[in-house]
Amino acid sequence: MAARKKEQDRTEPPAPIIVRKVTVVEGGHHGGAWKVAYADFVTAMMAFFLLLWLLGATNEKQRKGLADYFTPTLVKLKQESAGSNGLLGGSSITDVDNYPNRAGQTGTKSLTFPRDATGGPKEGGSAMKRRQSLEAKLSEKLKASATLRRLTRQVRLVDTTQGLRIDLVDNADFSMFRLGTTLLTPDATELLMAIAQSVSDDSAGLTIRGHTDSVPWKQGAGANNWSLSAGRAEATRQALMRDGIPAARFRRIEGVADRELLVKDNPADPRNRRISITLLD
Repeated sequence: MAARKKEQDRTEPPAPIIVRKVTVVEGGHHGGAWKVAYADFVTAMMAFFLLLWLLGATNEKQRKGLADYFTPTLVKLKQESAGSNGLLGGSSITDVDNYPNRAGQTGTKSLTFPRDATGGPKEGGSAMKRRQSLEAKLSEKLKASATLRRLTRQVRLVDTTQGLRIDLVDNADFSMFRLGTTLLTPDATELLMAIAQSVSDDSAGLTIRGHTDSVPWKQGAGANNWSLSAGRAEATRQALMRDGIPAARFRRIEGVADRELLVKDNPADPRNRRISITLLD
């Protein structure tokens, strides 16, 4: 009997092997995908509140510096641009935005505030009032003389990271200096007197920069555009001093020749010849 049972056991198929697979899910019933989405949301909110803090804790000049840091080409464009044509025209941080729904607002491309909102020192109100005051004084001076009324298109105000800049730009019909010299023309002398009277109440420091076009000098002339631009900046300083500006207000006098062209497509354009006077912040 035992032998028969053993023979039957050999003929029966072996018992099946059952493998049980257990999957362990980390992070609970819903998995961990929600954590990634939540982290993105928290990061976005942190960036948003950081932006709000920067807008509230910085003044207009600091905000301009932050914007220029992330878009460095704006600094170069601002520094080398004399702005649009017209009475005291120029590229300004308070120009009207070109938005379809601007609704009479003024401000920068990155920050808009209602018209007539002057604000305090932290909101850039000081810089705005300074520009408006200088514009009003210059406009009054330029309109008082028939000669100066003709030269209003040569005067441009430009807001820069250093301060408010006054550009006196030549053209085909007007030149600040006699050709190839540092001698002021009579019209330029009268124009500088009006500017000196307009900035006399402001105690800010001044810098003067001379620019030339790229027209080369004759060989053996004993001068070049570098010395000419520096000499014209110095002649401008002396003229302003004669008109009542104290010598202590001048911080820097420099000539840059034709290295900062206003009309880059035409280096010989007379508009590249200009004097820049900056009221430092």
